[in-house]
Amino acid sequence: MAEDSVVVRAGRRLAASATRFGHGLRELAMASPSRFAVLVFLALILLFTALFSLPAASADGTRTPFADALFTAVSTICVTGLSTVDMATHWSPFGHVLVYIGVNVGALGVLTLASILGLVISKRLGLRAKLIAAADTNPLRAHGGPVNEGQAVRLGEVGQLLSTVALSTLVIEAALAILLYPSLLINGVDPVTALWEAPFYSAMAFTNTGFSPNAGGLTPFAHDYFFLTVLMIGVFLGSIGFPVIFTLWRHHFHVRRWSLHAKLTVITTVILFFVGAGAFLLLEYDNPETFGSMDAWDTTFQAFFLSAMTRSGGFSIIDISQLNGSSLVVGSMLMFVGGGSASTAGGIKVTTLAVLALAVWSEAKGRPSVQAFGRRIPSDVQRVALSVVAWGATICAISTITIGQITKAPIEDVLFDVISGFATVGLSTGLTANLPDPAVYVLALTMFMGRVGTVTLAAAVAATNRSQHYSLPVERPIVG
Repeated sequence: MAEDSVVVRAGRRLAASATRFGHGLRELAMASPSRFAVLVFLALILLFTALFSLPAASADGTRTPFADALFTAVSTICVTGLSTVDMATHWSPFGHVLVYIGVNVGALGVLTLASILGLVISKRLGLRAKLIAAADTNPLRAHGGPVNEGQAVRLGEVGQLLSTVALSTLVIEAALAILLYPSLLINGVDPVTALWEAPFYSAMAFTNTGFSPNAGGLTPFAHDYFFLTVLMIGVFLGSIGFPVIFTLWRHHFHVRRWSLHAKLTVITTVILFFVGAGAFLLLEYDNPETFGSMDAWDTTFQAFFLSAMTRSGGFSIIDISQLNGSSLVVGSMLMFVGGGSASTAGGIKVTTLAVLALAVWSEAKGRPSVQAFGRRIPSDVQRVALSVVAWGATICAISTITIGQITKAPIEDVLFDVISGFATVGLSTGLTANLPDPAVYVLALTMFMGRVGTVTLAAAVAATNRSQHYSLPVERPIVG
């Protein structure tokens, strides 16, 4: 009887501890969803690091070194696509399944994932969590102020939007897999193997990760334009973001009914797609190591493919290390911009670039406010855009200097891989695979900060939001 009472008391203490832990998680999720999101991503990275370290995850049955396991976990959860090992040959089937699951979990997005987990913990989506979810899915509403309701996702629609995120991911990846399967068969892939590679490629395209399940990468499909076009479509759908997908789903091609965010995202994405392709075509057409050995059609198509992939896709046909230095600079610029907000892409986001470009244009025209499509963009959104660019540039600069000092590698190669990591692109000059462990940890941290987002990271670190009830005297310093 005494032993039974001891067991009962121990069980009660364990249950009480679990209850307190659950209450603590719920309070954290409701009080600071952004900080909770960062902790969720950290927990996922640690979990997948442990799983990738298992002997069963490697093809040869040995334990993967900690630095490589950690880097792969960060690259997978942050849907980056960079790797310090050969992703096709190093991992076992179990390891590839982990990669597939990890990129789909990471693709849900930091705040969206936090909102879903907060919903599971608290049994309901509280007001603050809804506000955070609405902010993540529509950046134009992320920072208060009188904003036209047509530009924002209403709180009542957040649950519907979260459902759209999960459903659209499932439907789009399934459709892409169905389209890719015949091409895999035509290119000599075994029908059973193709049943795995088709959904794997579709997930890597939609999540903008860029991992390839076969040792040859995309080399066997270099001239299969249908296969490559499907990959580009998947990358485009993943990079425009769930808010735009939600808008297109509701309003289709009624452009006037689109939100300002959707208009800016689609227009800026298309412009950068064509500008990037034109730049690569102009700079690489006479390079025998890249486009110089191709005919006119191949050169044009590959220029557009490279433009799409430098926006966050991560797939590559040509050897990135053979690009001219000028092309590496163009690629770095495209990667730094990235894709749409609340998307599987990284970077500072196309809406950030659009807002800054509109601010410059309005200043040149002498307008008192920044306007676009009959709407006024408030000054706080412009300040956030400037902050994102400043913090992104700072992170990339510090990481480039640190890794450059550690490796003594050519700075243009270091800068390209650092921006690729920060913007979660996955293209590499070949530097990442040969990094020493200290540089691996620096680049892993850069990828994490790039995926979590500078604004989210700042919000998670900040203890409170302070309001100021007075105004200081105005004085204008000389600028420019």
